[in-house]
Amino acid sequence: MLIVTRDELSEHIGRELEPSGWLKIDQPMINAFADATLDHQFIHIDEAKAAETPFGATIAHGYLSLSLISYFLAECGIGLKDTLMALNYGTDKVRFLQPVKVDSEIRAHAELMEYQEKTPGQILLKTKMTVEIKGEEKPALVAEILSMFIIQ
Repeated sequence: MLIVTRDELSEHIGRELEPSGWLKIDQPMINAFADATLDHQFIHIDEAKAAETPFGATIAHGYLSLSLISYFLAECGIGLKDTLMALNYGTDKVRFLQPVKVDSEIRAHAELMEYQEKTPGQILLKTKMTVEIKGEEKPALVAEILSMFIIQ
């Protein structure tokens, strides 16, 4: 994560940061997500039945990939110096462009789109996150993520 001061934020708008490391999405992770969300659709958990689909294997839930954004932001996003806490504030736009097949590796690219000081000491960042799949041309997803930083 790149840590900057409030005054340095404008220098980073529109500039892609270094990508995160690669993260393998394996079947135990997919199964755990299915259990946590009660989404046991066969395409995610039934390896034999999923092998018969056009994907040829199980795929991760789109929301599993999206839920990893918090992890990726901590790796490759932008943060503010003197932060007391940072909160997920929402998402303006999400597009799932390609499924993530089991045992694929994904990583994220972050680009600060805009920021605004909502109240003194509360700065809202909008970050474009692109989650790429190793060896694939199209990304898994693109999302505009909102993060609220409470600073001293």
